[in-house]
Amino acid sequence: MAAAAPAAAAASSEAPAAAATAEPEAGDEDSREVRVLQSLRGKICEAKNLLPYLGPNKMRDCFCTINLDQEEVYRTQVVEKSLSPFFSEEFYFEIPRTFQYLSFYVYDKNVLQRDLRIGKVAIKKEDLCNHSGKETWFSLQPVDSNSEVQGKVHLELKLNELITENGTVCQQLVVHIMACHGLPLINGQSCDPYATVSLVGPSRNDQKKTKVKKKTSNPQFNEIFYFEVTRSSSYTRKSQFQVEEEDIEKLEIRIDLWNNGNLVQDIFLGEIKVPVNVLRNDSSHQAWYLLQPRDNGNKSSKTDDLGSLRLNICYTEDYVLPSEYYGPLKTLLLKSPDVQPISASAAYILGEICRDKNDAVLPLVRLLLHHDKLVPFATAVAELDLKDTQDANTIFRGNSLATRCLDEMMKIVGGHYLKVTLKPILDEICESSKSCEIDPIKLKEGDNVENNKENLRYYVDKLFSTIVKSSMSCPTVMCDTFYSLRQMATQRFPNDPHVQYSAVSSFVFLRFFAVAVVSPHTFHLRPHHPDPQTVRTLTLISKTIQTLGSWGSLSKSKSSFKETFMCEFFKMFQEEGYIIAVKKFLDEISSTETKESSGTSEPVHLKEGEMYKRAQGRTRIGKKNFKKRWFCLTSRELTYHKQPGSKDAIYTIPVKNILAVEKLEESSFNKKNMFQVIHMEKPLYVQANNCVEANEWIDVLCRVSRCNQNRLSFYHPSAYLNGNWLCCLETSENALGCKPCTAGVPADIQIDIDEDRETERIYSLFTLSLLKLQKMEEACGTIAVYQGPQKEPDDYSNFVIEDSVTTFKTIQQIKSIIEKLDEPHEKYRKKRSSSAKYGSKENPIVGKTS
Repeated sequence: MAAAAPAAAAASSEAPAAAATAEPEAGDEDSREVRVLQSLRGKICEAKNLLPYLGPNKMRDCFCTINLDQEEVYRTQVVEKSLSPFFSEEFYFEIPRTFQYLSFYVYDKNVLQRDLRIGKVAIKKEDLCNHSGKETWFSLQPVDSNSEVQGKVHLELKLNELITENGTVCQQLVVHIMACHGLPLINGQSCDPYATVSLVGPSRNDQKKTKVKKKTSNPQFNEIFYFEVTRSSSYTRKSQFQVEEEDIEKLEIRIDLWNNGNLVQDIFLGEIKVPVNVLRNDSSHQAWYLLQPRDNGNKSSKTDDLGSLRLNICYTEDYVLPSEYYGPLKTLLLKSPDVQPISASAAYILGEICRDKNDAVLPLVRLLLHHDKLVPFATAVAELDLKDTQDANTIFRGNSLATRCLDEMMKIVGGHYLKVTLKPILDEICESSKSCEIDPIKLKEGDNVENNKENLRYYVDKLFSTIVKSSMSCPTVMCDTFYSLRQMATQRFPNDPHVQYSAVSSFVFLRFFAVAVVSPHTFHLRPHHPDPQTVRTLTLISKTIQTLGSWGSLSKSKSSFKETFMCEFFKMFQEEGYIIAVKKFLDEISSTETKESSGTSEPVHLKEGEMYKRAQGRTRIGKKNFKKRWFCLTSRELTYHKQPGSKDAIYTIPVKNILAVEKLEESSFNKKNMFQVIHMEKPLYVQANNCVEANEWIDVLCRVSRCNQNRLSFYHPSAYLNGNWLCCLETSENALGCKPCTAGVPADIQIDIDEDRETERIYSLFTLSLLKLQKMEEACGTIAVYQGPQKEPDDYSNFVIEDSVTTFKTIQQIKSIIEKLDEPHEKYRKKRSSSAKYGSKENPIVGKTS
């Protein structure tokens, strides 16, 4: 066994990567087997009718953010000079923590001062389901500092009976403010919170104050305050002490949380109000409360003139059971490629009954891909598409189940292919200031259109040349799929010599390369959103590449551009050499010949981004304790640099030397979103910019290192500072870890697929679509029984039912499996609701309690 690492003993362990799993409730054995996973996907479409500036220049430079409560987790590009900015940015991320509100803020970019918040859309977590899967216009609400709250407070109230020396009775209220949890960051750092505790009534407002706690989002106050409630003129001994009803109804305890501003104004963090009558039946009351905005926090006379924001939001919360529960459903779905006809398969039926086919496509593709069943399934559903295609030039141009499945497959398996093919050139384009605008109307003063054409042609040629020489890097799954599409297209249109190419180019050029070029951030090819000039350049390149790919394979040799300036520009590429290059490339990626993987000699680029790392060897105190660095992870090593694009790494950790990757307790450095990379030398302590980013880094680092020898079984959840571990107080830096390492679901480095979660998602979709499944079942019965002209076709004309008997049998199997899966889900929900008592930390009280 290798020598112990500083963070923990290097006990060998094959613990797989950590999943984004909610903490199980204490004492509930069944809940430990259930993973609660949250995710959010959707699209920030556009804003309109934003408030203009009052001066002569009325336009704004706008961007939009997504916030979990007060924590920003996503930011769009800046749209310049517009009061109706069109963002059109899709997002997807796992949510690693609980939250109360999902908010979208629209900002006006300001170079010299802080960005101005124009307005917001705030949606309660429990209301997200009302907007799922549909685009909605939301009116922007004013942003009031009194309404921007998050976190919860732990409080205890007691009534005491005190008898004075002269025999009179004094009734005393004891307020014990114990702790807060989850307070927001202030300017990116943990806050300096304190609380004011007030007893409020018709004619009184007694206020007291706690001490300020420094640099923490989870302060432990543990302070007790005493308030005189009533005083009687005489005292009569009673078996049970009570306060008069009228006094109880009039009094309440109010706790306000503040961030101590020192030299600037204190910032309001939230409040709670608890009526004293909670003690009517009990002598004490203890509970957690969610912090609330002030009563006037969201009230404004101007709520309709800030503008509006169009969003598409899909929030999911899955309760993933142990694997054995999903066996029957998984088996039925994996049989789908072998079902004749394919329209009678469980996978196809799922796509038919879901309101949005995209909901079904993602889990279905990932599950089938995980079991090597995607290519035969995609081939079968594509063949169904071809039956309805009459014109060879429109082949695979629609948004069917087949095309959506193949789009998703290319996104999943083609990530590394895009990085090795496009990223170097996209980096050059994004970091260059060359103008490529060729539209005479959009030319800036001083621009030379001929120079711009040459710049644009240079980039197009370079990108095109790289693409057509990249066939050896194309993933095998994509090649196998393209081969099947090519064969089917040739059989469907035997007299068209070009269709074998257009069947493939409609995917690889139109839906893969062209989309990645115009939106590199979405495919993780660039860390940030390009500026508007670069976006325009990428759009022109994408249009040209897309047309080059299809122009070389379509029977008509005319470009499809509507703009005159693009038609003129494209004449530069109307040469036989481009057609030959495209066809050769399409031949190579749709061949069944065995290719040697080019990935064996080149490391796979997995993730990069800006984070803060703790300076190695420094003490806990010091201005330069944490430094901003650019991190880059490949399948071989984790490095960090002073800035993006820097060739020389400041520090390198070989992936094979990583022993564990775990969260770091906030108390170590009074900083949120920290994690530690434990390796052969000192642990590397890193702070991510938000909880989503931290979760993604931990996940990908765990996956890439999960097969390492000498993985740790135990680790230290806190830091080693000033001669001891803060968690267990051991003084030896080589002491055995005091907490078991996180274990999760194993996953492949490049294709991260959790099959149980995908099957759970499919179960949820079937459950949500039971009414439509029932209609499809009735349609099968009608078709099977009635053989003449169809009556009332509206009931089933929207379904593809080729074999009513086989389809009916599959639906019966689906319903039976779903019913059996309902039982453990319902059992878990009941246990979860009973274990999380209202007022507990997991289920805090919202608003007043009476």
